[in-house]
Amino acid sequence: MSAPVIVLVGPMGVGKSTVGGLLAERLGTGFRDSDADIVATQGRSIADIFVDEGEPRFRELEREAVRRAVAEHRGVLALGGGAVLDDATRELLAGLPVVYLSMEVGEAVKRVGLNVARPLLAVNPRQQWKTLMEARRHHYTDVARVVVPTDDRTPEEVAEAVLDALELKHLPAEELRTPGKENPA
Repeated sequence: MSAPVIVLVGPMGVGKSTVGGLLAERLGTGFRDSDADIVATQGRSIADIFVDEGEPRFRELEREAVRRAVAEHRGVLALGGGAVLDDATRELLAGLPVVYLSMEVGEAVKRVGLNVARPLLAVNPRQQWKTLMEARRHHYTDVARVVVPTDDRTPEEVAEAVLDALELKHLPAEELRTPGKENPA
């Protein structure tokens, strides 16, 4: 069975999309984000889905988006922060090259200020972030093959750490720019 070359999990704001894009570029493959898939298929923001239909409906959409992405995508895949809450999703990730990008609350404050329009952080964002992490951290570590801390690291440094941790070789810069060498996966 084919599967994504790397699956990134971790909390909101950790940089899964940014690092995922860098990894895809360095590996000469495609990048996919399950949250972006949901937004594209639903034609509205995740915040709007939460408000209009509630978190349970969003989690159903998320479960299906992850299932579809794992089945179809062969490149780097980033999952939404809460995707690991679903038992079926965690089972689906078993045996895949999952990387948990971790960060502490102080880093979260620096990156997103915890005042960005995130539906689960609407009231008392610092405490909500801590509460979410307490509920999710064990799921992230359970599904992950490796954990890569992102605190005080640039996205480029995190991408290199992921490649090193998974013992993956990235393409030399000249190959990345050569037409026909890409694998859009």
